[in-house]
Amino acid sequence: MSRPNAGSETDPWRAPVIVAQIPDAGLHRELEASVAQRQALADIAGLRDILSARAAFDLTPKSGGRVHVTGQVRARIGQTCVVTLDPIENDIDEEIDLMFAPEAEARRLADLIEEGQDSEEPPEVADPPEAIMGGIIDLGRLATDALFLAIDPYPRKQGAVFEADVITPDPEDHPFAALKALQDGKKGQ
Repeated sequence: MSRPNAGSETDPWRAPVIVAQIPDAGLHRELEASVAQRQALADIAGLRDILSARAAFDLTPKSGGRVHVTGQVRARIGQTCVVTLDPIENDIDEEIDLMFAPEAEARRLADLIEEGQDSEEPPEVADPPEAIMGGIIDLGRLATDALFLAIDPYPRKQGAVFEADVITPDPEDHPFAALKALQDGKKGQ
């Protein structure tokens, strides 16, 4: 997932959590995108509409300033069938399981993994943690990324099958047919 913490004007669904305020026992957050947020997300994603978008997250503090974020993003989106061009609706149900770490540590671990890919030995860590930027984890951005990554780029209406028109080529219709006709004409003389 890209940029789960980066905030900008193009992030309509924002739900920042200040890492320092997460209790030792953890934190549970539930989000629901408003009508305006859903419309803005649909425009960004190129969807007809987003009928609903909800997310639930559990944030668990770990040693070294890390935070384990688990959760689920559910949405119902409106798309257009690529075969029939009919409007269709699809459900999205994505699991989230990410580790976040302070920015410097996340960079250091990403560099270690990159160095490990150059050697024959397997890297120490499979995936680097996501960076905590400015002491904040933006759950809305995290939900948006999960939602966008789950969108089927070629949605099809159930049972819709693309059938190409099959045209049987005429054996006399090929690039050299005119030359053959000229040659056959000369033979007849």
